[in-house]
Amino acid sequence: MAQSIGLTKRLLCRCYHMALRFALFVYPIPRPKCYKSAQLDSWLAELKQQGIERLLVVTDKTLLTLDIAAPVITALESAGIRTSIYSDILPDPDINEIESGFMLYIQDKCQGIVAIGGGSVIDGAKLIGVRAAKPHKTLTQLRGLFKVMRRLPPLTAVPTTAGTGSETTVAAVVSNRKQQDKFAIADYCLAPKYALLMPELSQGLPPFITATTAMDALTHAIEAFIGINGTQFTNQKALSACKLIFENFPLVLQEPSNIKVRENLLNASFYAGEAFTRTSVGYVHAIAHQLGAKYHVAHGLANAVLLDVVLTEYGETIHDKLARIADYCELGNNKIDDRSQKAALVIEKIRELRGLANLTTKVDELDATDIPDITTAAMKEAHPDYPVPEFWSSNRFDHVLQQVLT
Repeated sequence: MAQSIGLTKRLLCRCYHMALRFALFVYPIPRPKCYKSAQLDSWLAELKQQGIERLLVVTDKTLLTLDIAAPVITALESAGIRTSIYSDILPDPDINEIESGFMLYIQDKCQGIVAIGGGSVIDGAKLIGVRAAKPHKTLTQLRGLFKVMRRLPPLTAVPTTAGTGSETTVAAVVSNRKQQDKFAIADYCLAPKYALLMPELSQGLPPFITATTAMDALTHAIEAFIGINGTQFTNQKALSACKLIFENFPLVLQEPSNIKVRENLLNASFYAGEAFTRTSVGYVHAIAHQLGAKYHVAHGLANAVLLDVVLTEYGETIHDKLARIADYCELGNNKIDDRSQKAALVIEKIRELRGLANLTTKVDELDATDIPDITTAAMKEAHPDYPVPEFWSSNRFDHVLQQVLT
């Protein structure tokens, strides 16, 4: 029997969304101070000015082995700032990995954190900071919204992928692998104090990671734009991100060492992060998170598989918004007037990008017998937190999942 959302709950959800929108005007989300590669010395000088002598560098073993994290670590050491390296963060970091990082932070008497990596690393660093700020609370006790409410140690995010936008968001996702659970902690204090955008760190990324992280950023931008809580600021950031990704995605596959293309995608990820951290996401993420928790499907890949399917399922509800994306990104050379045709151009462009990167259109791990549980979990995640364009009953989720079933 299909689950649905009753009228009372729909009204309560919309009231909640309006409250979140109002809160943004009263308490604006902090924006990280952004530095580019050429401003590395200025960032180091600011750290020194704050009296920071030791930092915990959070990264992963691959980035450490490939020396991708080395330029930042070397710069810190050369500036007289000692570093403790924690590289045990895995994709979809587990609560135990966070605890180990927190223990090293305390043991070495660190005064701040630098995260060098993709979304999992940056999320892991945020959560280590959460534990440092609230040492007597477990991460499970802090899940959800506004339960930290305490300043974290100074955090610098150095993204090595152009996708998650975690360097500008106020949330972090953590897994409890034993319980096959995945949850978010969100609070204004999780916003990094600094973002250091160095596109050269992403030049060596494999094509698959480059593509899936770009699709992740595109999903952030589109879901931020089609939701009901967009503002002039977030809409402009989301549109800018879409345009940069549509234009630079094919180029980065052709010229992976092109530093300007990498910079454009890194900026797109940052813009998309600024947008969705203020407006939240939608049903693509609600489903993708469940696929990640249950089957460990990479988040960017899950989004890439689901994005066009979910947008198609929304139907006419979002045609006006998708038409605006098509116009801004100059899809179809602005020769089409019909909004439905313009919306179709956006969906077709998403499929085109996915095809260029040879990304799958199916979730091989998905078991048909799991669909009811995945649907229930996705609905629980989305309602009331996500200001989606329309509310779906469970059969709409089932329909989406059936389409990505092998």
